[in-house]
Amino acid sequence: MSTVDSASLLVDGPWEHRYVAANGARFHVAVAGPDDRDAPLVVLLHGIPQFWWAWRHQLPALADAGYRVAAMDVRGTGGSDKPPVGYDVPTLAADVAGVIQSLGAADAVVVGSGTGGEIAWAMAGLHPDRVRGVAALAAPHPLDTRLHPGTALRPSALRRLAFVQLPSFPERALMEGDLVARLLREWGGVPGWLDARAEAMYRSAARVPFAAHSQMEQLRWMVRSRPRPDGRRYHATLEESTRPLPVLQVHGGRDGLRPASRAALSKDTAALVASRYQFELLPQAGHYPAEEAPERVTDLLLAWLREVEPLTA
Repeated sequence: MSTVDSASLLVDGPWEHRYVAANGARFHVAVAGPDDRDAPLVVLLHGIPQFWWAWRHQLPALADAGYRVAAMDVRGTGGSDKPPVGYDVPTLAADVAGVIQSLGAADAVVVGSGTGGEIAWAMAGLHPDRVRGVAALAAPHPLDTRLHPGTALRPSALRRLAFVQLPSFPERALMEGDLVARLLREWGGVPGWLDARAEAMYRSAARVPFAAHSQMEQLRWMVRSRPRPDGRRYHATLEESTRPLPVLQVHGGRDGLRPASRAALSKDTAALVASRYQFELLPQAGHYPAEEAPERVTDLLLAWLREVEPLTA
């Protein structure tokens, strides 16, 4: 199957496509909102197997409300660089911290979904001075998932992640097979949410050279690092360095990857990471709430942002 040029993923809309340098690499961001560095910055981080386009519903809505918004292609996806290394969460978090600086801001509210949510959580511990608040969609806190490893994932998801650990086969399934659509449908919760256009866009994103391998390396690190020294150091740093911040956590009741019963922060973790904590369960949504329930997610983000980062008149 032929590969795809990442330029084809730069969809036109009420946003501007930019490339910024950060952490030794180049990153694509779709930016919307006032061209004013004093306007509060909100950075949106997609999950796997998505790219910046996952936030197409929220980008213009948050911008129209007066926020400066940047939907980022994380390392290894879309129009961002795809180096052979750097798919551990600490490096991905450093990428985000660098992008915030490159966009001319001292800090930002960071919103992440799925694996992007884990990066958002990590920002509060690894780069606390760059974060004003964290919103995590479909992403339990990594300290909670470490405490409850046996119940953090559904059995079907465990089998899927076991397949990801194999060399080459997952990449081939993403690029040439139907793994992209399977992940989106299995982990999603709203029947028919994945229309033909969205499926085609995400299939194309997986066929950008090196993108499939990069995304699988992200998942491999999240699984393999748990017993290793680098994973233990990462979790220890989160415990020791996280500065409590305003937190919004959103989870779908039909999430096919992580059950809602283990999504909310435990009491101990909430005390550690959140100065104000709000949990919202969307009963009919799955693992991709920003696309499965876009209006509800947009409303939740706007209401929360008005408290966390009120706009000046």
